[in-house]
Amino acid sequence: MTATGLPRRVHVGYATGSLVTGAFGTVPGLLLLPYLTDTLGVAAGVAALLVLLPKAWDVLVNPVAGRISDRTRSRWGARRPYLLGGGLALAVLFASIFAAPLGTGPAAGAYVAVAFLATATAFAFFQVPYVAMPAEVTDDPAERTRLMSWRIAVLALAILVSGAVAPAVVTAGGDGVPGHRWMGLFVAALIVTGTVGAFLGTRSAPAGTVGESEPSLRAQLAVAGSNRPFRLLLVCFVVQSAGVATVLAGVKYFADQVLRDPETGPTLLFACFVGPALLVMPLWTRVGARVGKRAALVAASLLFAAGTLALVASPALPAAGVYPVVALIGVGYAGQQVFALAMLPDCIAYDTARTGRRQAGVFTGLWTAGETLGLALGPGIYGLVLQLSGYVSSSTGVAAAQSAGARLGVLLGFTVLPALLVALPVLLLRGYTLPPLTAPSPLSSADHGVVVGE
Repeated sequence: MTATGLPRRVHVGYATGSLVTGAFGTVPGLLLLPYLTDTLGVAAGVAALLVLLPKAWDVLVNPVAGRISDRTRSRWGARRPYLLGGGLALAVLFASIFAAPLGTGPAAGAYVAVAFLATATAFAFFQVPYVAMPAEVTDDPAERTRLMSWRIAVLALAILVSGAVAPAVVTAGGDGVPGHRWMGLFVAALIVTGTVGAFLGTRSAPAGTVGESEPSLRAQLAVAGSNRPFRLLLVCFVVQSAGVATVLAGVKYFADQVLRDPETGPTLLFACFVGPALLVMPLWTRVGARVGKRAALVAASLLFAAGTLALVASPALPAAGVYPVVALIGVGYAGQQVFALAMLPDCIAYDTARTGRRQAGVFTGLWTAGETLGLALGPGIYGLVLQLSGYVSSSTGVAAAQSAGARLGVLLGFTVLPALLVALPVLLLRGYTLPPLTAPSPLSSADHGVVVGE
């Protein structure tokens, strides 16, 4: 580890890895549930389980990936071998999710579940080491801030491009199974680009020193669980991630059934949701510096909730009136993500001061596992709402005609449900206090920046 400045190529190379996390964190949550219900003909309730269970598996895999990479010793360092191996495996497996070798129907749905499970496992072995690297390559907080600034910029761009372009690729490819196959190849290419860029770009970065870890995974979990600020922040973020994920899962359904714009609606909705993050980041940074991270997180969460509740009136509004409200939700979303993730390094630093051990891999593994669970719960809950409201699946690649009850389920799952999931957990933050054992990390040293589901 070094306190000197890192070369610019390391900044750029590390940031390139956000093409991987941004693409995989965004596209499955946006398109996988509609792919199952409206292309493969899987019932909404079954599709919800098929999306939920493989991602829930990562709750177990992510901490294991963190512990394994903590203990790895190689000439490439502890983390970089997993960037290359995990990233390339992820690209191949992602394309396989949408290959549809079994056609449509129940067997096709089971195939997607198995492929998604394997893909989520590969992603865990890329993501956890990747997120842990900044704490080890430099001791300089200002240098970490510069490293994260590059990453945040590339991540926001990757999320915007992958989330906005992927639905367009499906349409350009002819919708249905062929369109999704082309989309799978497009996202796989983004993942390969990010993997190779991150691996090669960080070759001149200091390998860093991975501190002694606890002798067992159970002991590591016990240490993290005894960190009360981390525990409260994690629970809040997991539930909020589920709320964000319900919005993502509902984008295509909302565009189809409420806006009546299946062609351009998904792309425009997603662009309005994520696009503001590129513009309001400096504003949120100033807000956080003025009122503090916790208060800013509460404000951003309430803004998100207010915007989603306002969308209940969407059926009575023209589409031109809906998109600005979605942009307002995006402003709240950007702040909610940034401040939660900016508070994570503070909790890790507090634990280091409390225990004398540097265990970034353990905490980031638990964090990403919790986030994965939240992002899996969102589509699962949304799919259950669709099932209960009577949503009719289709194997044609085009959504079937829906009853008034099903359209109401689409609307409530996209509005009221995420509002509750994002607003209510902020009550937990009343108990979030950090003893003065460590200086807070800089606001912009958030581990993920603006993310739709890393």
